[in-house]
Amino acid sequence: MDSEHVASGGKVPTPVPEDSAVVVDARGSVMVWSAGATQLLGYEPEEIVGRHATDLLAADLPASARRHIAEGRQWATEVALRHREGGRVVVRLRGAPLVDAARRRLWLVTGAALTNPAGPSDPDAAAMWGRTLAQLPLPVAVYGLDARLMAANEVMTRVMGRTEEEMRGLTLWEIEPSWPFDEYDRLQREVLRTGEMIFHEQHGQAPGETREHAWSMFLSPLKDENGTVHGLSATVFDTTEQYWARQRLAVLNDASLRIGSTLDVTRTAEELAEVAVTGFADFVTVDLLESVAQGEEPRSVPPGESVTVRRAAQRSVLKGCPESVVASGGTSLYPADSLPVLALVSGRGNRHRSDDPALRAWVESSPARAATVGKYMIHSVMMVPLRARGVTLGMVHFLRHRTPESFGEDDLLLAEEIVARAAVSVDNARRYTHERRTALALQRSLLPERPPALTAVEVAYRYLPAGSGADVGGDWLDVIQLSGARVALVVGDVVGHGIQASATMGRLRTAVRTLADVDLAPDELLTQLDDLVIRLDREEGPEARGRAEETSGEVGATCLYAVYDPASRRCTMARAGHPPPALVTADGTVRFLDLPAGPPLGLGGLPYESTEVELGEGSLLALYTDGLVEAADRDIGVGLELLRRALSSPADTLEETCDQVLSTALTSRPADDVVLLLARTSALDARQMRTWHLPLDPAAVAGARKVAGEQVAAWGLDETAFATELIVSELVTNAIRYGEAPIRLRLIRGSTLICEVSDGSSTAPHLRRARVFDEGGRGLLLVAQVAERWGSRQTPTGKTIWAEQPLPA
Repeated sequence: MDSEHVASGGKVPTPVPEDSAVVVDARGSVMVWSAGATQLLGYEPEEIVGRHATDLLAADLPASARRHIAEGRQWATEVALRHREGGRVVVRLRGAPLVDAARRRLWLVTGAALTNPAGPSDPDAAAMWGRTLAQLPLPVAVYGLDARLMAANEVMTRVMGRTEEEMRGLTLWEIEPSWPFDEYDRLQREVLRTGEMIFHEQHGQAPGETREHAWSMFLSPLKDENGTVHGLSATVFDTTEQYWARQRLAVLNDASLRIGSTLDVTRTAEELAEVAVTGFADFVTVDLLESVAQGEEPRSVPPGESVTVRRAAQRSVLKGCPESVVASGGTSLYPADSLPVLALVSGRGNRHRSDDPALRAWVESSPARAATVGKYMIHSVMMVPLRARGVTLGMVHFLRHRTPESFGEDDLLLAEEIVARAAVSVDNARRYTHERRTALALQRSLLPERPPALTAVEVAYRYLPAGSGADVGGDWLDVIQLSGARVALVVGDVVGHGIQASATMGRLRTAVRTLADVDLAPDELLTQLDDLVIRLDREEGPEARGRAEETSGEVGATCLYAVYDPASRRCTMARAGHPPPALVTADGTVRFLDLPAGPPLGLGGLPYESTEVELGEGSLLALYTDGLVEAADRDIGVGLELLRRALSSPADTLEETCDQVLSTALTSRPADDVVLLLARTSALDARQMRTWHLPLDPAAVAGARKVAGEQVAAWGLDETAFATELIVSELVTNAIRYGEAPIRLRLIRGSTLICEVSDGSSTAPHLRRARVFDEGGRGLLLVAQVAERWGSRQTPTGKTIWAEQPLPA
């Protein structure tokens, strides 16, 4: 190769080393940079590999060379290159087209032989050429037509672990009868047969090496001036650094695709461990701080204190992770001032070899850890804190025992990069889990803890949160005991998900209970509830009000409210945009009640209508939310038919029937919350209820007191006789004095003893504290003190004042 180095305006002849060799891909990027190229231009391989070859040009390539390159033909030309120190180097280069295993074009750029006036047969030139091949810092070998080795330079003999004399005259398969040398032998014979050069890449351990390398091999035919093949040459480039760089990029790409696929903390930790073991480590553990593992907010790691962690995930190249001293899900303690604690406090990763005193101290702090390190010959460790948004979440350990190389600085950078990416996903999953758990706890706290014991109905219910990947919704149910042994059944669904929906659900449930206490009719109750939802929407602020104006009102919730009276066996119901209830009669017939739909709560200005249905004793009412019958992959009609089928043959108990309905109607994990409320009705017979009509005459008080005392005695409730007579006396007196005809007295024996006095006046009674000299005003106060609870309700003909007493044990 001829070259001239130009500096300070003059040209100084500079002999170019014959070992200058560069491999360039089809896009012009440098793939391989030899030591001779470094000697020529001063650049180290890591400075050049990956850069475009035109970055080295100090002048454009001649047109002929550019044309030959475009046509994929060999070329030779003089070209001016840039030296690393800023000088200009004129070099005569040769370019030979290559093709890699994927049939992509490469270029091998080398220096041309020095022009020698003495001719190629000159002994000195031949000697120099021989020394160049022998001392070339690349493995080079020459093979004859029979693929037997003729010559090999010093580097090749070192790689093969044999002298040239030991290998001469042998094929590669005879030299090393093992994989991948059988493949190399096959490729050599293909070159000899076709006369075409082959480029091959291989990663593995050569016989004379102690660790694996990545090799790029050029198997080139040796031809005479007539093109006849007389043998072949093998030139090998060590591309280990480029190989590991590609591997690291692949690991990062794998991490981007695989980590964070779910909003589950444990699964995210497992994905991190799987990516690392697949990519560059032999054993990986992911430990989370105990507070993080419990779903709480992360706590800072104080220096000088021990830290408790929980093993969230671990993976190994060995089946079953035998290297582990802590099972998945188990806890362990990082002693104060140990390597993991120091890394957690500093927030920076570190790497250590087995001979590091600090690592040895950490290993020996646990006999089990020391035993497994010795047994599996763990020789290299990295500890990288799991941090996201400035908060430490845990620690990731990377270990090697099967890979012979220790972790390097590039490995630490790679580990920190994938851990940082995983930490964000872990934190997102932790935040989601925390919010979901909070919303679920809030929602469950607002649901009835257990079905209440009621005279009117027997109830059972199920609440099923939405599947993973969706937030907790605002579905709710309630069973409210009303006066007169009546019961209110409520099922509702707040639009939206998360804590906000659960909080809104809690406010609506409280409002329904408050309105039920005033004994509002179902249609009136829904009207009041509609106003409340509108007010809640306005309280969200100007932005929410703006959205409401744009959409002509936000749909806040749906609700079904039903009141069942066991005395009349009639059920009054109204619904606000909610699915209709199902009724199962005593003979097993299932029908969906045709109630006026009513608008969803929150629209405002539209009326609700009540419907009254007579229920036979033993009838079964099914109230539910839309999550039970609606699904993305089916029509609602299909869901209703599945519900009908499940209810047509109810199980022996309501609890079993609930499970039967869910298993039949839910063909897949629900995407929305599901609430199911089943109520089997009862009726009050003549033995449980007595009614007397009284005249509007003060003398009727004594008679009412007398018949009430006789009735409770007949029921065997003598202990309640005095309190009952007192309540009857005061309520009847109050009705005669302040009310209007007709007056009715009714006693009901259910889960409690109920006393009711009705009159034709709609004026509500008032409890007040009488003054010392007042002649009246103490009646209701006495009733309130004697009864367990009391109240009044409006009726179509007036009002009813009632009082309840617990039954004797």
